[in-house]
Amino acid sequence: MDPVSSEPPVDPSESRAFQRWLRKAGKVTGIGLTADEKDHDREEVQHRRCEKWKTELLNYSPSVVFMLKHLNLSGCPVPPSNVVCAPCDRTRSGGFHPAGAIILCQGHFGDKKHMEDTLTHELVHMYDHCKFNVDWRNLRHHACSEIRANSLSGDCRFMREVGRGFVSFSKQHQACVRRRAILSVRANPMCSDEAAAERAVNEVWESCFNDTRPFDEIY
Repeated sequence: MDPVSSEPPVDPSESRAFQRWLRKAGKVTGIGLTADEKDHDREEVQHRRCEKWKTELLNYSPSVVFMLKHLNLSGCPVPPSNVVCAPCDRTRSGGFHPAGAIILCQGHFGDKKHMEDTLTHELVHMYDHCKFNVDWRNLRHHACSEIRANSLSGDCRFMREVGRGFVSFSKQHQACVRRRAILSVRANPMCSDEAAAERAVNEVWESCFNDTRPFDEIY
């Protein structure tokens, strides 16, 4: 007969291996994690996916690579480190800073195509700032760049609009570009009200909608 051990039984919950297993299981199931831990894990997953898609788009997306090429030719190169994945509020999917940086709002993209359109949109803003010395406090300047960015990026493709609940078979693209440009200009701190945003967009519409630089036509 085996001798009886004088050691007390080990509580599985005190085992290091058990704790490692518990943490791993928690990441998969969410069981046993605090709300803060769940938020942190979710942000980590979103950040990794954002970085992966960003790298793929910077290297292989036709529209993104095209814009990067023309920014470089214009004397405004955009290194990958200037495109940043970060958590944002729920009102936007990306943003451009005149200092030469773009933010991609991790967790706000349903798929890589959505991120591609957003990144192209912000690169159009960067191109305008580089080539035309945009004053972002000037509502007409801002409106022009928003018209171009929404028109040229893919933001207003038919299926994207259907997903938003906007369906029109007559000048759908123009209606989308106008609506989204007005919303963006309305958020400008220098804009007093929606009427001022609409006025700024209307005043520059013809020249800016028809300006597809650096593309030959609407992408």
